[in-house]
Amino acid sequence: MSELIKHECGIAMIRLLKPLEFYQEKYGNSLYGLTKLQILLQKMRNRGQDGAGLATIKLDPKPGSRYISRYRTNSKNYISDLFQHVYRHFNDLPPEMMNDVEWLKENKPYTGELLMGHLRYGTHGSNSIETCHPFLRQNNWISRNLVVAGNFNLTNVDELFDELVELGQHPKEKSDTVTVLEKIGHFLDDEVQRLFTWFKPDGFNNEEITKKIIDHLDLQRLLRRASKKWDGGYVMGGLIGHGDAFIMRDPNGIRPAYYYHDDEIAVAASERPAIQTAFDIRFRHIKELQPGHALIFKKDGLVEELPFTEPMENKACSFERIYFSRGTDRDIYLERKQLGKHLVNQVLEEIDYDFENTVLSFVPNTAETAFLGLVEGMEEAADKVRMEKILELGRTPTKEDLLELKKIRARVEKIVVKDAKMRTFIADNEIRGQMVSHIYDVTYGIVQNHVDTLVLVDDSIVRGTTLRDSIIKMVDRLHPKKIIFVSSAPQIRFPDCYGIDMSELGKFIAFQAAIQLIEENGMEDLLDNIYQKCVAQLSLPKEEVVNYVKEVFEPFTYEQVSNKIAEILTPPGIDAEVKIIYQTIDGLHRACPNNKGDWYFSGNYPTPGGNKVVNKSFINYMDRVEARAY
Repeated sequence: MSELIKHECGIAMIRLLKPLEFYQEKYGNSLYGLTKLQILLQKMRNRGQDGAGLATIKLDPKPGSRYISRYRTNSKNYISDLFQHVYRHFNDLPPEMMNDVEWLKENKPYTGELLMGHLRYGTHGSNSIETCHPFLRQNNWISRNLVVAGNFNLTNVDELFDELVELGQHPKEKSDTVTVLEKIGHFLDDEVQRLFTWFKPDGFNNEEITKKIIDHLDLQRLLRRASKKWDGGYVMGGLIGHGDAFIMRDPNGIRPAYYYHDDEIAVAASERPAIQTAFDIRFRHIKELQPGHALIFKKDGLVEELPFTEPMENKACSFERIYFSRGTDRDIYLERKQLGKHLVNQVLEEIDYDFENTVLSFVPNTAETAFLGLVEGMEEAADKVRMEKILELGRTPTKEDLLELKKIRARVEKIVVKDAKMRTFIADNEIRGQMVSHIYDVTYGIVQNHVDTLVLVDDSIVRGTTLRDSIIKMVDRLHPKKIIFVSSAPQIRFPDCYGIDMSELGKFIAFQAAIQLIEENGMEDLLDNIYQKCVAQLSLPKEEVVNYVKEVFEPFTYEQVSNKIAEILTPPGIDAEVKIIYQTIDGLHRACPNNKGDWYFSGNYPTPGGNKVVNKSFINYMDRVEARAY
């Protein structure tokens, strides 16, 4: 993705299942949990660059002692700052005190058995400390303290906010994070009170009842009640003051979550390779948290995966596989290669099978794996063409014939290089634009002037601004005959509302292309008709709303939209012909069969709130309102 798109956050949770002394004795590390959490966050840093935070809870604390520790940061070097703050409590301790785990737990913060970390990638709003996770809801009852962090976005915050008000609460702000915290907190209070009322008549004193509550608190029931009306994509983690914890995944499995546990540790995270690296665990031993399920950690050490709602059709985010998740995951790596392979036939047709005069490359670096798949497929195609020509030559081919056959191969080169970001010190917009355009550079002298076709693989073309303002101009300096950009993702036509910063229709190059086609064909009435249909649905319950924005694209073929995109993105003065090839939705599904969430491309939203959001986004576009629709 040559332009920056903000996306999902990252979450990690660890429960140490042995006494802290065990880890010091076995691994020589009194801060075993903290060091593992740091590795997890470091290996998922792609998921958040706006801030980080962590929280720890100590089991069985003495009354009057601090047992919850939390720190959040939005500094530029967020992970370093986070752990520098934590470790400063230990840096000056002599070895004998660092090895005294019991003393550390009693006297130092961040020495709990339960740990949770978070990386924030804000899709909207401010980037203050107050927006960084984890969030803390405090209470003097140990079982009513709640720490929450997550990777989520809810589409119906207004509805959930109103419910909190009806319950008698007075939330401090209207946001999905605060709403979730208070929603879970309300039902936590309710469950604790229910158990207190249940055990009180049996003659137990209040201290004894507190222990009973800890033993009998039903997190599965709590999460079922709290999430009953949530609409969105989410993975949320929660720590409860006495030592229970959970990590839960939405019923469509939109956001990713993985976990592992044995007799020493239980760990959950947004990405599987992070767990593999941090704990040296094999791929096959790590499980994916099922949609509509929660991984529940009880204080007594019991770890269970339990349903908290009815699982729906699996609509795991396909963008995770295309771009967002780290490509070191075995499955994701292979799927990205397949995405490249599924583009081979389209590329061959566009270059008219001219291997000799075609150079294959990629931009940016995140597209490299899809590029490897394309190259693999092109080489297989070249082998097939060579084989056919050998058979045509018969039993006595000449040396010249064989030399010609050698030219039928994929030409692979490193053409576009992302250079250091250039800082500008002038306010003039035109000059700034010229300077910023040099973020990329090219390899000169490889492409044959006005002879070669240059094929560049990108993982997705969302807005196209970087292609238009920088990359196309740069590669045209190489004087290719034709420039073909190949997107491993399909055309992004519809906004996201589940955590990715793609909420305004008017910014999508595919939508812009469809609008231009509509205007060129004198079909403006179609837009007015769609607008009226969307407005008529504003007062309907989200469950009854239909996505009418699909009708914007229906009059045109996929190729027509791609060709118009190429036309829009080609800057004036470019000598080469510019073409754009997009992955098909069918190709996406074949490459990524287990991640079927394709609403960005198809408009088929997994939750009712998605249809409401896309229609509102279209209304905003028609009314010239630049704002997200949820």
